[in-house]
This record gives sequence, C-alpha cells and structure tokens, in this order.
Amino acid sequence: MTITDTLETAPVALEISGVHKWYGAHRVLDGIDLTIRPGEVTVILGPSGSGKSTLLRVINHLEKPEIGHVSVNGEPIGVKRQGDRRGMGVPPAEGRGRLKELSERAILAQRSRIGFVFQNFNLFPHLTVLDNVAAAPVATGKLGKPQAQALAKELLERVGLGERVGAYPRQLSGGQQQRVAIARALALRPGVILFDEPTSALDPELVGEVLAVIKDLATSGTTLVIVTHEIGFAREIADRVVFIDGGRIVEQGPPSEVLDKPQHERTRDFLSKVL
Repeated sequence: MTITDTLETAPVALEISGVHKWYGAHRVLDGIDLTIRPGEVTVILGPSGSGKSTLLRVINHLEKPEIGHVSVNGEPIGVKRQGDRRGMGVPPAEGRGRLKELSERAILAQRSRIGFVFQNFNLFPHLTVLDNVAAAPVATGKLGKPQAQALAKELLERVGLGERVGAYPRQLSGGQQQRVAIARALALRPGVILFDEPTSALDPELVGEVLAVIKDLATSGTTLVIVTHEIGFAREIADRVVFIDGGRIVEQGPPSEVLDKPQHERTRDFLSKVL
C-alpha cells in the first residue's frame, strides 16, 4: 500500500473540497480545500470579511456552495451521491457518482450531527436553561424528554452552570449564555462542533470563562473548528491554524509555524496588527 493510499483511507472527520461561494458578483470563498482528522482542533484566523464565518455556514449547509462540497465523517452535507461505483474498477474521479440536493428535512437531520456555537448565543428566551439544552435531542427524536433533561443537567454541570438550570437567558451574563450554547451544541453528541467567534460578543472580563470550557473540549477528543481573533488562545489549543484571506487559504500548519514563523507576507502583515 502506498503512502497516498494510506492517507486516502485514514479517518476524516471533515472534508471541504473545492468550495466556492458568491454573494452576487462578490466571491466570498474561492476554492477552499481542507481536511480535518477526528479529534483535531482547527483554528481559523483572518481579517474581517475574509470568508471565515461563511465557511462555517457552508460546512453546516446554512449557506449552499456554488461549487464544491463538504463531507462530515464521510457523508456529503446537503447532497447525496447517486451511482457511487468506487471499488468496482471505475476510476475514482468517475466512480464517486453525481451529487443531488437533499430535502430540507434531510439537511436538518444532518445538521443535528454538526454542533454550531454562534457569536450571539441564539438561545430561546422563553425557555429555561435546562430546556434550551434539552430541546434539540427531543425535537430530533434522539431522546425522550426525561432522558434529554438528564443529559442537559449533566452537560450544564460540565460547563459550570449546574445550579442555573431553572434560570432564563435574560437572567444570565453573556459568558453564562455562551456556556449554555456550548452545552446545547454538545447535547446532540455531534461529530464536529463549529464555533463562530464565540467570545466576540462578550465583555472582556467574561471571555476567560468561555475559553476555559472550549479548552476542556479540546482536550476531550472532540473535533473542533473555531473562528476566533484570540491569538493566544489559538496558540494554546490548536493542532492546526488556518489563515484565510480573500476567501482563500493563504497558509496553514501548526501554531508554532503559522503564528511564530509565518511564510506568507499576508500572514505576517495580519499577525503584526493583532499581536
């Protein structure tokens, strides 16, 4: 078996293949290719408007790419393959079959396997903390209400909010709300969790409590993709740092390389302004 064969058969948690995205005449993503292994923590950096948040939304199929596709644990997101004939003597490029758009119901089922933590929490204001976390497992039919509430209590304990299960979002600080949002993402036991600038809406004194929860996840073997401007945090927890500019991956590698010894002039320029 060749090295190439080994890489092709190694487990892949998330695969982004040739993704392009336009808004009108503006190209937001310009040919993104990225492969993430199970348990890997990937931090995405880049200037405002570089396409970072759009990339996360494409992974979750909240935005549909014009070209390319995304797969999570080998399953294409938002589409399905028809006529897959790989391993039948057909060249790989021809054997994968065609991609066909899934129904919205099927896409919603796929999204339940991809956790998403938004900038602005997106909690249900009329539900308690407990019910915010328990709602998704019940709605997707994965758990009955008693089991979902038991899981929610366990997860809220994990993020340090076990005593606030009966509170409503308005009664919590921003940092506490974001920790509830993380517990909610965990409730569906997703294969990958996406974080879209999870501390950008927080007062500076509340950032640390949210980062501490994410650090705990990073050491637990959960596959994480994190868009953030927290460079020190990226240096501490990332297995890989990906720098994006103009909708393209400019540079990627371990934090010790990308953050300390960047090879591309654009990366050096960006870091000189944020460090």
